[in-house]
Amino acid sequence: MNVDEKINEVFTPISDAIQSVIFYSLKIGDAELPLIVLWLIAAAVLFTIYFGVIQFRGFGHALNLVAGKYDEPEHIGEVTHFQALATAVSGTVGLGNIAGVAVAISVGGPGATFWMITAGLLGMCSKFAECTLGVKYRRENDDGSISGGPMYYLSRGLAAKGLGGLGAVLAVVFAVCAIGGSLGGGNMFQANQAFAQTKEVTGGSDGLLGFSGAGAVFGVVLAVLVGAVILGGIRSIARVTSKLVPFMAIFYVTACFIVFAFNLGSIPDAIDSIFDGAFTAAGVTGGVIGALITGFQRAAFSNEAGVGSAAIAHSAVQTNEPVTEGYVALLEPFIDTVVICTMTALVIVITGVYQQEGVEGVALTSDAFKSVIPWFPAVLSIAVLLFAYSTMLAWSYYGAKATAYLFKESRRADLAFKLVFCLFVVVGSSTSLDPVIGFSDAMIFAMSIPNLIGVYLLAPVIKRELNNYRGKLRTGEIAPIRSKA
Repeated sequence: MNVDEKINEVFTPISDAIQSVIFYSLKIGDAELPLIVLWLIAAAVLFTIYFGVIQFRGFGHALNLVAGKYDEPEHIGEVTHFQALATAVSGTVGLGNIAGVAVAISVGGPGATFWMITAGLLGMCSKFAECTLGVKYRRENDDGSISGGPMYYLSRGLAAKGLGGLGAVLAVVFAVCAIGGSLGGGNMFQANQAFAQTKEVTGGSDGLLGFSGAGAVFGVVLAVLVGAVILGGIRSIARVTSKLVPFMAIFYVTACFIVFAFNLGSIPDAIDSIFDGAFTAAGVTGGVIGALITGFQRAAFSNEAGVGSAAIAHSAVQTNEPVTEGYVALLEPFIDTVVICTMTALVIVITGVYQQEGVEGVALTSDAFKSVIPWFPAVLSIAVLLFAYSTMLAWSYYGAKATAYLFKESRRADLAFKLVFCLFVVVGSSTSLDPVIGFSDAMIFAMSIPNLIGVYLLAPVIKRELNNYRGKLRTGEIAPIRSKA
């Protein structure tokens, strides 16, 4: 038994046990509805109503904030609005956009695409709420660094409402799950699919990475590249992601448009199949129910709306107005799901590769690109590596901040976590896809339980912040920098 098989043998039963708890499901016809997915759907819908569809009404202002029109460098924080968004987007725009979308369409059919888009639009409001709270209850440390996220608004925010005991428990539960999520979806899943794609384009089992233990070797190299950045903290991560994210997004979207250009005649039929698969009676369990469940589950895994992870990155922003970062954060699900996930889905549906059997994850997306230009898998492998790498950088920060919360900002604990994180890059590269996806989903979705309890209880605080901020905009107390000049 080689090293890859040994790691897989140990990890698989652990993953199965965790999944059985987190993904307890209700049977609906032939489909199963995980209660955790219902939990996220309900939150996204309720926040959309409660905050008056802020994701649409505030979209333009969000763009102005990201463009730096309201930046105030003297405000508390470590990074700009754009850098905070880039870091958080780097944590969401990852292999979920390439491999996860392929999984969703393989299971739920083209109709899953419609529900992914719907989930992305609704999730924009969940992201607005949790990231506003992240800045509202963040903590400035003695060295000028910022600690924030659900751990802090659960403990500090609920304590202010006389629910300190509940808040403390929820904060600890969230932190533990965040560490698991960072090692799973933010690390192992990314490393796993990065290795899978690299192995495929280098000749598969008979190629450069076809030898026993190749996954572990690949993981060591990737771990070194990750470690070189994450040791510098959020400023180092933000410097890299603010340059990497725009480049990789343009790079990937351009590749998708090339596929569209070669399949212009198939686009109308592909769009019809997406709507038919989501609504027609012929696919009630596979379309309306199965596609909805699969689509929302994949979208939530990709954009993390309601999970609370992004609030950790957004908390480091330079601002004295918590709602500004709520506005900025609502752009994440739009970029991640409505734009990039949809691009991937259209590529897969237009080329028809989803009808293949025995092909899964990133390999399915790779085949879609390959159907247009034979050497496209090599191009996709670059996108996969960039997406995986940027996601690891962001999630290492999330896990490090969760560790810091549990161990009272201990530098030793911080260093220990980063070393463990790099070790798990090797584990992910050496493990088969199924247990990695299961563990990743379970840990990330588990974070949403304590997080959304806190957001529900603190929703009136968010609304007060929003109303106050709007009032300042109306009176001109807050205005674009040029207007002030």
